[in-house]
Amino acid sequence: MSLFLDQQFYNYCLLSLFAITLPTIISLLFLTAPYGKHHRPGWGPSLPPPLAWFLMESPTLWLTLLLFPLGKNSPSPRAAALISPFLLHYLHRTLLYPLRLLRGRKTTTAPGFPASVAAMAFAFNLLNAYLQARWVSEYADLSEDRWFWWRMGAGAAVFAGGAAANISSDYALLALKEKGGGYRVPKGGLFEWVSCPNYLGEILEWAGWAFMTWSWAGLAFFVYTCANLVPRAMANHRWYLKKFAGDYPTNRKAIIPFFC
Repeated sequence: MSLFLDQQFYNYCLLSLFAITLPTIISLLFLTAPYGKHHRPGWGPSLPPPLAWFLMESPTLWLTLLLFPLGKNSPSPRAAALISPFLLHYLHRTLLYPLRLLRGRKTTTAPGFPASVAAMAFAFNLLNAYLQARWVSEYADLSEDRWFWWRMGAGAAVFAGGAAANISSDYALLALKEKGGGYRVPKGGLFEWVSCPNYLGEILEWAGWAFMTWSWAGLAFFVYTCANLVPRAMANHRWYLKKFAGDYPTNRKAIIPFFC
């Protein structure tokens, strides 16, 4: 594929990511994706959650690693530094998190993950991995960007803070489930402020990424992440209030402290 055709394809993919954002947030405000605590029948065959997470997140690793060496920026230390946070996040999400789920399945019985939902996530990750990898490796003008390291440093700090919140909150929830007895009210840390600090952390990660890349692709990913996770956080919050009525802290917000 010539560079001209690739750039046309890239632009179409970028527009597609922006285009699916509004339908995503509207649909998720009325229909919560049926996995985890919102699992319900009627969505076809299911996969074991560790396998589902591995399969649907995997394009972010193999497609990124396939595309990155093909770009003109690939020899640049700036490009290597810039793609690293993206790869580190998905190394955890594709490999380490499913392994942690697999270990937890020895003590808990989790509902299956609908294959249809995993397939949609797989398709999104194909699209997004292509956009982020091609931007960093080919289309970003890294050599002439005198603000690169300043943005990289500031964005990486936000990204790292978000990653810490995301991972620690995810593992705190898994530890609660592994105690047995079903779902419990999470306590401590950012859980004192919001019901879904794991989602808040992920939103912060991709806000930092958008700032680091200073690109439409990074912005589109951040906006789509909000469209996907804010409605789910609100659904989780309502679920907690209903299940633990009277025992759930009423001062907690869903995802943004003091706001929503």
